[in-house]
Amino acid sequence: MKQAEIYILEGEARDLGSKSSAKLRDELRIPAVLYGPKVKENVHFSILESDLEKILSISQTKLQELTVNGKTHKTLLKNVEFDPVTDRALHADFYVLDEKTRVKLKVPIRLLGTPKGVVDGGGRVLQTLRIVKINVIPEKIPAVFELDISGLDIGDSLHVSELDMEGIDPLDDPRRTIVTVAPPKSEALFTSDLEDEEEELLEGEELAEGEVAEGEEVEGAEDDAEGESKESKE
Repeated sequence: MKQAEIYILEGEARDLGSKSSAKLRDELRIPAVLYGPKVKENVHFSILESDLEKILSISQTKLQELTVNGKTHKTLLKNVEFDPVTDRALHADFYVLDEKTRVKLKVPIRLLGTPKGVVDGGGRVLQTLRIVKINVIPEKIPAVFELDISGLDIGDSLHVSELDMEGIDPLDDPRRTIVTVAPPKSEALFTSDLEDEEEELLEGEELAEGEVAEGEEVEGAEDDAEGESKESKE
């Protein structure tokens, strides 16, 4: 687990309104809002677009030391709204952290090393989970979860339970698979073909005996969508 770094950020107070926001974007500044459990009244401000792009350039959790109106806050970049056409940032939400208040967030998972099943057996790395949801106090917020996969052989998997989560509560099922080393593609296809032929033979036998095969219904895990809306994005 890699701890989150703190980015120094300067904000300028702003007026509300769509015209004001449009003017700020023309000046390459992004409208933003500051809120949190100990913030009595939301603070509206703007930051340089280039500063926001620097924060977003690396796929990991970002913390900021944000100064607005002469007051400095330790914050978490909670949400960024983007233009669907130009992909430019339109608005940013910053959450003021309180050392005693736990926060829910999503943290990326970074795989390290090359599995021996890939080196020796030509296997393939299948990462089925790239972001994990957690509940954590501010001082324990990780930048990214790093997972060494170099010891995995073909057929081996790693799960959420194997992440370093000391002092952190996972919100995803601990049994959920993060990464699996699959057989080489040609071998996987060959195995699949054999299984299909086997099923056809079994079905033929069952029909000859006048029996009907019943299928089992398998439940799949679904991701629950999280949305937190604290402020109007003017």
